[in-house]
Amino acid sequence: PYYVRINQDLFLEASLHSPDPLLKLFLRTCVASPTRHFSPTGIYTIVKDGCVKDPTYATFHSPHRHSIRFKFNAFQAVQSNPAVYLQCELVVCRAFDYSSTCYQGCVKRSKRDASS
Repeated sequence: PYYVRINQDLFLEASLHSPDPLLKLFLRTCVASPTRHFSPTGIYTIVKDGCVKDPTYATFHSPHRHSIRFKFNAFQAVQSNPAVYLQCELVVCRAFDYSSTCYQGCVKRSKRDASS
């Protein structure tokens, strides 16, 4: 466990351990949950489909493509829970593949028209 106070900034780094220098990481989704098992109830979304949902989220420069660095404020939305589990989904892409998820970034999905 990692202990932080409410409203304290939490800094994280995710790295891909691979000898291939042409791989790139992308944070697709990151949520905070009161349980260690992913459940759609009681979660607080920080990033969804590459789109930032938490106003305290920020990224930082990483000297390597195979690492990402980010921070957010420690769970002001889930204060009532004594423990919070962070669950993040990352995508690995080929560097310089500009059609990949890593380079497309935030993907806003359009809603379907229910009348048709």
